[in-house]
Amino acid sequence: MSRSRRTESATDPELVHRLSRRNMLGVAAGATAAALLGSAATPAAAADAAASPETQGHGHGRPVLPPGRLGIQLYSLRDKVATLGFAAVFAELQRYGYDEVEYAGYGQGAAGPLTLPELRRLTRDHGLRPIGSHVGYYSDDPTAYTFAQNLDRVLDDAAALGLPHIGTASGPWRYGSTVDGWKRCAEEFNRFGAEAKKRGMKFYQHNHSEEFSFASDRPDVRLYDVLLAETDPDLVFLEMDIFWAYVGRHRYSTRPDGTPAPFDPLGYVLAQPHRFPLFHVKDGDRDDSVVPYGYRMTDVGDGDIDYRRFISAVNRTHHGRHAHHWQAERDNPVDSLSFARRSSAHLHSLREKGR
Repeated sequence: MSRSRRTESATDPELVHRLSRRNMLGVAAGATAAALLGSAATPAAAADAAASPETQGHGHGRPVLPPGRLGIQLYSLRDKVATLGFAAVFAELQRYGYDEVEYAGYGQGAAGPLTLPELRRLTRDHGLRPIGSHVGYYSDDPTAYTFAQNLDRVLDDAAALGLPHIGTASGPWRYGSTVDGWKRCAEEFNRFGAEAKKRGMKFYQHNHSEEFSFASDRPDVRLYDVLLAETDPDLVFLEMDIFWAYVGRHRYSTRPDGTPAPFDPLGYVLAQPHRFPLFHVKDGDRDDSVVPYGYRMTDVGDGDIDYRRFISAVNRTHHGRHAHHWQAERDNPVDSLSFARRSSAHLHSLREKGR
């Protein structure tokens, strides 16, 4: 049962998660586009929203969210980026209390082109730090903009934007679902990570739910464990999409032979916190009617995932409040700017227990 249910689309297309994050390839300029947003939020919007009825009742202790560490994956706002431009969207994010952005491509169609230095400057001019970006892992097209096909170009662009992290939302499926197949992918990820490290960046992989499934040739082995074991912890990092990790727990807490194999997504992080510099903060309601995922995606704060517990536990690890970045995301929000505003307000409202 959710903490705050709202009427949503009955079909939930956002649960079709195999969405291409590589098609958002235009960039926008034009600060005047902000006027198209209608009733824009005031500079105090984040504080006002935190005091609204939808975010009250979370206590008065130390904020759970570390200062300066709230970001958003721009894929969630791709509709507004495409029509209004980055400048208008960044202005709204600044008003909502965001500190960072994670790119999902560097351009956006109708709003007009920008160079990478211009995009970097535009981001920083709105008080936002570019924290990372998603790029495809591989393609059959040798000219494709992916790590496997054009690693130098991908890293050149990341360097031009001043990104500390550069990663992929593609799973390690290039050579199938066997243990050896994932070991081969791990070798490639290690190479990508080594090249990124030479430029002062961290390479990372973002999960969906299937990474927590079991190897087709070793049904006793969870594939995510293969990825962790076979990648160099100094070269390959993880961006846990917390929603999809909980979906993975729902789907894959039993091995193919029927024996129990429960896990807690938070447990993976607490075992190796240094490997998880980035998180996607995405929420959902438990709902067995949503097959096979078992969750219905929501705005952050409307679902069943206990983010006060999750973030607080990560904060208590070594350098925990200073070593992690929290990126709000929803694949297909009903209203993307409302999603961004409400998610920020909820996360800023959370307070640690007993403080």
